[in-house]
Amino acid sequence: MEVITMEAAAYKEIVAKINTIAKFVVEHQTVETKNPDEEWVDSYEVCTFLQISQRTLQRLRSSGIISYSLISGKTYYTIGEIKRMLNERRVRSTKEALQNLIDNHYHYAQQRRVAKENK
Repeated sequence: MEVITMEAAAYKEIVAKINTIAKFVVEHQTVETKNPDEEWVDSYEVCTFLQISQRTLQRLRSSGIISYSLISGKTYYTIGEIKRMLNERRVRSTKEALQNLIDNHYHYAQQRRVAKENK
């Protein structure tokens, strides 16, 4: 094994350059082309952007109108399932509200990725 020594200032400069390159790569990565219908959103997002109450969403779950998954006590729905429910006119909402849900979900997911990388 070969050992290389260098001054602390030179080491810090190299680390700073590596971090700059890593940040550039993360910022310029292409967004994965996932099918938005397969994305999962939680109850809070659904209620907020579709402007429905928690009780309305609970009623839809209880009557079996909407499928969901329960993970660690938190309820999640696929965007495809939300679209199906809107197309069947089970809830009064607009296409703009659904698009806001999708857009804000992606924005929130991106913020979480950046926060994870900065830890």
